[in-house]
Amino acid sequence: MRFASLRVADGRELGLVADGLFHPIRGCADVTEAIERGEDLLALGEAALQEPGRPFEERNLASPLRPPAMRDCMCFHEHIRNCSPGQELDPLHSRFPAYYITNSNAVIGPHDDVRIPPGSTSFDFELELCAVLGRAVSNLTPEEAREAVLGYTTFLDWSARDLQFEEMQLRLGPAKGKDSATTLGPYFVTTDEFAGRESGLSYDIAMRAWVNGEQIADGNWNTINWNVGDVIAYAARGTTLSAGEVLGSGTVGGGCLVEHERTGSEKFSRYLQPGDVVETSIDLLGSTRQTIAPALPRHPLSSGH
Repeated sequence: MRFASLRVADGRELGLVADGLFHPIRGCADVTEAIERGEDLLALGEAALQEPGRPFEERNLASPLRPPAMRDCMCFHEHIRNCSPGQELDPLHSRFPAYYITNSNAVIGPHDDVRIPPGSTSFDFELELCAVLGRAVSNLTPEEAREAVLGYTTFLDWSARDLQFEEMQLRLGPAKGKDSATTLGPYFVTTDEFAGRESGLSYDIAMRAWVNGEQIADGNWNTINWNVGDVIAYAARGTTLSAGEVLGSGTVGGGCLVEHERTGSEKFSRYLQPGDVVETSIDLLGSTRQTIAPALPRHPLSSGH
């Protein structure tokens, strides 16, 4: 099933999307609220489908999720290699899926403007998708972890490369390089919709992106180097992940500007600037279209930084 959260006069409304129509689910603003209330999302969708749907415009869609927490992984080794051309892949990347904890308060919708972080001149996007947990999990096997996934959505990790690379010299972060915005949506798609698309360690799902109409990324989820069960089991090792928590896949190979800059690709001319339009499309998960907005003022610290 495919769910969305629509902006309405008094807030937001969750609904099932089928045959181009929005079937409202009364009393829920988004998928996260339904998960946290312990609702059976598929049953809610079946009930909503029995009621008349209404036309809607995609530009009015909000993020389908307001997750309690988010982790973003590095599961596509092609991306890692492209970011460090000529260097051997660290063997640790084949032992466990590295991740960082990111800012769940910075979630934006699929058509919202994306503001450049204060002080950044090297603003980038990263084309990803993410798994969403349908229940809390802790210290479980990869097989058990896979069963905890309720569905998937698009995950765009907006990255201030200059801020990121500066702060990571201190062996912490990324912090300010990553916490300004993360796009989720437009649609939350339950796992049953992916049946028959199994390929490699995931699914045959095309992932594409454009900047100002020029195609930058043309990848596929099936090139990933970690399956979702391993990712969740590693993240939940010795701790608890919440119901509704989001785990990003990491960037598909070729899915960001810094890769093209470092590999000398003709697809790179500059980083994102105000007025640029970034569009993405992921099979089943839908499309996004977002305009880059100017940065807020950068207020110096006592150090002058």
